[in-house]
Amino acid sequence: MARVELEDIRKVYDNGHVAVHNATFDIDDGELVVLVGPSGCGKSTTLRMLAGLETITAGTLRIGDQVMNDVSPKDRDIAMVFQNYALYPHMTVFDNMAFGLKLRKFPRDEIKKLVQQAAEILGIEDILSRKPKQLSGGQRQRVAVGRAIVRKPKVFLFDEPLSNLDAKLRVQMRTEISKLHRRLGATMVYVTHDQVEAMTMGDRIVVMRDGHIQQIDAPLRLYNHPVNQFVAGFIGSPSMNFIQGDLVREEGAHFRAGGDAFSLPLHDTHLATLADYRATEVVLGIRPEDLYVAGSPFAPEPVALIDSTLEVLEPVGNEIFVYTRTGEHVMVARVLPQSLPEPGQAIRLAMDLTKLHFFDVATGTTVGMADSASQEA
Repeated sequence: MARVELEDIRKVYDNGHVAVHNATFDIDDGELVVLVGPSGCGKSTTLRMLAGLETITAGTLRIGDQVMNDVSPKDRDIAMVFQNYALYPHMTVFDNMAFGLKLRKFPRDEIKKLVQQAAEILGIEDILSRKPKQLSGGQRQRVAVGRAIVRKPKVFLFDEPLSNLDAKLRVQMRTEISKLHRRLGATMVYVTHDQVEAMTMGDRIVVMRDGHIQQIDAPLRLYNHPVNQFVAGFIGSPSMNFIQGDLVREEGAHFRAGGDAFSLPLHDTHLATLADYRATEVVLGIRPEDLYVAGSPFAPEPVALIDSTLEVLEPVGNEIFVYTRTGEHVMVARVLPQSLPEPGQAIRLAMDLTKLHFFDVATGTTVGMADSASQEA
């Protein structure tokens, strides 16, 4: 396995479009790093530059101690797992997994040993004689992963490998890939647009937008301490609620939502953060799980009570998503199953005052995060 280093990596296409702007980050030996972001953010382009499938316009890529900018893909000692599996339909599972080893002229006994080992790891020993058309989507994905494992590369690259699977199988396969990572101790780079995959699989997550790296952090730090409004909204499902309003410092500091929909006193947690913030307009953020139905025994202290109108209920079994409107502001709360009013009726929410986030209206950056240890581009 090997360490991967990207230093000011840039990709500019012939038409002048800049797909990746000066990406700089390291991937430690044995680490699983996830690149995540919306379509068109540059995550797959970054992965393809790692693989050698896209040329690097500027910057330096190292795998181990070797600069890889001009090294051909076949000589980079990487293995890539694609979204579409890319299996040869006329070959058996065994032959698909063995194909790369045969090209490298491995001895027949060694090929058989390596394929058998990979098949045992992935639990596909009983389908080695089948052809791809006889396999389910999950089995095909395992074969594609197995073909990568047998090569024992320095780095594994995964390009949205679970996108073609149904929801239940996606959960199963992401668990399998996580277990595989722990078992192999392999260096892995995983690209996805699914923030749940990113949060559950990555040692660290690289959040990208429009070719720029927004934040690089461990999953829970990314969730609890986003550096800007984009990261806060992208990570988490349902998304963080955002409410634009004003900071009022008369008769005690408080936040006043736009349209005078409601007012919140500022908790001591935030007074120091906002002490040097001179703008009056600000965006407040609150995650759905930090909103409660008033009177809930699970609501912490201190809270602020907000009178709202219930618009939509989405029961999903172990929890309910409650969509409400207060003036011009729509908010969603994630609550435990309980008796609730009918849509169209009044509902009072309790907002945890210790869990508020504040963002600058003009820049979207998190207020008070200027000295964050997180890496930004």
